[in-house]
Amino acid sequence: MDKVGVGIGFKSVFLISSQPHIFSNGYQIKFNEKPCAECNIGYIVPQWVESTPSLSDIEALYGCSKVLPTTIIILPLKSEKIDAVKRQLSSMHPEMLLFLTKIRKLSVREDNSDPSNTTVSEISISSEKNYQARKNMHAESYTIHLSAEETGKDEAECGYYMWRQKFPVKPENRVDKRAEIDEWVITLAFPHGERLSRGKQLSPGIYAFLPTEMVTSFPFIIQADFLLASSREAILFDSPWNKGILECVPSAFMDAFVTLIKSGADASPSMSLPSMFNFLPINSSQIPLLEPVRSGIKDKVLVEAIVPCQSYASRKIFCKPSEVARLKPAFWTILDKAWKLGVDLKNLLTHGTYILSSHFDNSIYDSVINFLEVKNVDHEWYAKCIEGSNLVKEVHEQLYLEIIYFVADNWQNFSGTNMMSIPLLKYVDRGGVLSFWSISRASQWNDRLCIASENKYISWLISWNREFLSSNRFFLPPSTQTALEDLSEKITVKNWLKNHARVEVVSVYSYASSVVDSLGSDQRAVIAFAHFLYHSSKTLHIESYYLSELCRTMPVIDSYGYVVKERNRIIVPAKGSKWVGLMGTNPWRNEGYIELSADYKSAGHFAGNYTSEDQLLEFLETNLQASDVPFIHPPDARFPTVSSPLTVENAFLLLEWIRNLKSNGVRLPDLFLTCVKEGVS
Repeated sequence: MDKVGVGIGFKSVFLISSQPHIFSNGYQIKFNEKPCAECNIGYIVPQWVESTPSLSDIEALYGCSKVLPTTIIILPLKSEKIDAVKRQLSSMHPEMLLFLTKIRKLSVREDNSDPSNTTVSEISISSEKNYQARKNMHAESYTIHLSAEETGKDEAECGYYMWRQKFPVKPENRVDKRAEIDEWVITLAFPHGERLSRGKQLSPGIYAFLPTEMVTSFPFIIQADFLLASSREAILFDSPWNKGILECVPSAFMDAFVTLIKSGADASPSMSLPSMFNFLPINSSQIPLLEPVRSGIKDKVLVEAIVPCQSYASRKIFCKPSEVARLKPAFWTILDKAWKLGVDLKNLLTHGTYILSSHFDNSIYDSVINFLEVKNVDHEWYAKCIEGSNLVKEVHEQLYLEIIYFVADNWQNFSGTNMMSIPLLKYVDRGGVLSFWSISRASQWNDRLCIASENKYISWLISWNREFLSSNRFFLPPSTQTALEDLSEKITVKNWLKNHARVEVVSVYSYASSVVDSLGSDQRAVIAFAHFLYHSSKTLHIESYYLSELCRTMPVIDSYGYVVKERNRIIVPAKGSKWVGLMGTNPWRNEGYIELSADYKSAGHFAGNYTSEDQLLEFLETNLQASDVPFIHPPDARFPTVSSPLTVENAFLLLEWIRNLKSNGVRLPDLFLTCVKEGVS
């Protein structure tokens, strides 16, 4: 038989194996007189041991420089029992020290002839701190640090928040075995981090000072003076005593949980609070008889102001789960960026509901949030937040477009909400001032918001749009349009703007076409439009075939100051023309021959563009076919001026006119020829 030793101390516990000695069967235990002031040595042997091994023998095993354990017990074992005992001692659950409060450390050591085969296995409670007595709850809390070490492995560590609370024993729960006890002492241990298991896959969830074999699936440990089955593997569920203890567990948990969350709320960063909610028993217990404990905890949590809310202020706010709502992840991104840009979000709580903390509102906590029955925020809230926090007006273009994309991407939820009526869409008014429209206004009125088909047209069209007061087109700001082209989701945004806000993508031609239809009787706008076409052609912003079409349909101002939309021919202004010398006045007005206003000859300044004198008229002669004698194609009508004698100059001009018409293959109208013949004769 080999000699193996075990030592247990109130400050430490050590197990030591010695070299083999022969003993008879049977074991007794005796503690020697203390060989030193703080050390006990005991032996589990078949007879009393007086002197061997001595303190010097143990020091030789540990080394003279090591501090010896306070208490040492030596186990002499038969050789065939050594491995079994080693396995059992090395597999002791590290958490057994959580509730054996007198023991601070336990280690196992072999006295092996081959030092390389020596194993060391140790568990210890290395610290205890933050002790607080809570008299109003008959409770106390503290934090302990538990570590475990095995040969060939790194030391494992885990901290535990401990909550010990007393509850009076109810009369209906008293039993004879505990007749003298008037209080239950329930201790809950909350592990911060991965629980220590020493090779075990599942850790026990119920202790009666020492662990039972009961795995609860709860993320905390329950310790109390439970009555156990004879095997000590499980508690007796049919015991009134145990039922009374379990009925107190939800209250103990809630007191501990509220204290844990709120006592450290000011000292702990907000991001650390959500992890504490992992202590909630969100999963059903593997032991159905423990389900009332879980449901009791949930009932208490749901009515407690315990959920951290987003406040964007130094003060932390906690609300009941039913008062809190969570946001879509994309909107959290928007709020985070807005906050970093300096947008004041402190009024976030004024939009009708409390919002779950951004650190908590994360998919990794979905199961916890579902356990708390926290719902998604009402869709109306987003409109209130966007408008009430001035998100649209106070952020840069990139973030503004992220907001627009968020609205577009979730439009099926927003189309029937106040999102329709908040000022969401940016545009530049005719004074060049940034303004805003709602989706409702954009979709119902005749006015339209526009986006330039190409970036090079943006500023051009916005500048000219100020000249046409009757136009019902307005443009998104240049910075917005430029940023939109760089947006990865621009197709989604553009389609949404087109379908739900009637936003048009316009070229210079399509814009000009819409302006033509809106010019009305505004003389200045009609003149400005001619300048617009001239400069757009000059800068190659409009193609020649589109230009011809626009010139044919655009209205003009005649010499009387009237806006004329229907005409057959355009005659150049009288001032400086040849026709006025020949005909005096326009004799063919009734035939749709329109004499242009003298304004078309004048210099002009529109939309920041200058046109010198006669430049616009030259453009109109080319593109509007505004003509003068001898290039006018006459109508089949008389002109009385030739009925009287002509000056030599006018006669030659008339002959040149006729020759030009004939050389161009133009058939001379009968009345025109008759008038010339009769007048000449």
